[in-house]
Amino acid sequence: MSQEWNIKSRGHVCSICQKPLVDKSPVVSVLKALPDGYERQDCHPECWKTNPRDWEPFSQWEGVYQAPPPPDARKEPLKKETADELLRRLISLDDPAMKNVVYVLAVMLERSKILVERDAREQEDRTIIRVYEHRKTGEGFIVLDPRLRLENLADVQQQVVALLSGTKTLGEVSAGEENAQKNAEEKK
Repeated sequence: MSQEWNIKSRGHVCSICQKPLVDKSPVVSVLKALPDGYERQDCHPECWKTNPRDWEPFSQWEGVYQAPPPPDARKEPLKKETADELLRRLISLDDPAMKNVVYVLAVMLERSKILVERDAREQEDRTIIRVYEHRKTGEGFIVLDPRLRLENLADVQQQVVALLSGTKTLGEVSAGEENAQKNAEEKK
């Protein structure tokens, strides 16, 4: 399910009129379902309301556009990975064995008020796709909700802590998760 984990960056021009979005002004963000994934569009509210379309958005939300900060030339060469950075890295890897870790990181960032859930959709196969938006950057994160059971939550939280603290590598956690999934399937 690679399409569920793509990061969709905020646009800096209106997808309809192509005029630049203005810092601290209202913006309408939509996800359009395509056969191979999703397309994000960011628009001026008036353009969205007046533009005719022959499709319904998969997800739609309103927000405030924030212009990207200027690049900082004084970045630290080495710094500890944050939950935000780890989530981005895991999503870009698209490893199905890490779906539980990705979901727990997204929920952690939501509780920390870094991400905000904009939509949740149940699919035909009964899976739930959650759409999150990064409050500062406006990036959209599409995360599969693995419907974790309470008895599995502690293991996933330990994996997240191990990754954030650097005591385990992604390979170690991924291999452990794959083995746990195989054991669970064998018990069925």
